[in-house]
Amino acid sequence: MFVNPVRHITFDAQEPYKLAQFWSAVTGFPIHPDDQPDDDEILLDPGQPGVPGVLFVRVPEGKSAKNRVHLDIQPVTGTRDENVERLIGLGAKLQADHRREGGMGWVTLTDPEGNELCIERSVSERAEA
Repeated sequence: MFVNPVRHITFDAQEPYKLAQFWSAVTGFPIHPDDQPDDDEILLDPGQPGVPGVLFVRVPEGKSAKNRVHLDIQPVTGTRDENVERLIGLGAKLQADHRREGGMGWVTLTDPEGNELCIERSVSERAEA
């Protein structure tokens, strides 16, 4: 039993619904059916007990410094590189490329509001290594 389970991972956002749409495409978690585009809080609900939701809360100010916490994403399907290209197509920006010969490493991207995320090798790529 967890003493203090994580209920939500929360992002400050200037446009919560728009940012939630991006992260929904990243995680596969749907936007909660009660949430509307003009709401100040938007929840991505994983629908799985024990898995924290991702919450986007409207704030007036933009991001001003490097995140002290970020999410590392390990794709379940496809490759790391395919997922990097997919997320760039959704509005992410390449921040740093830490890929190394032999397939190791990761790629750091930023979401549409500048929050960092890392894309690691996929489940299948790790199984092949």
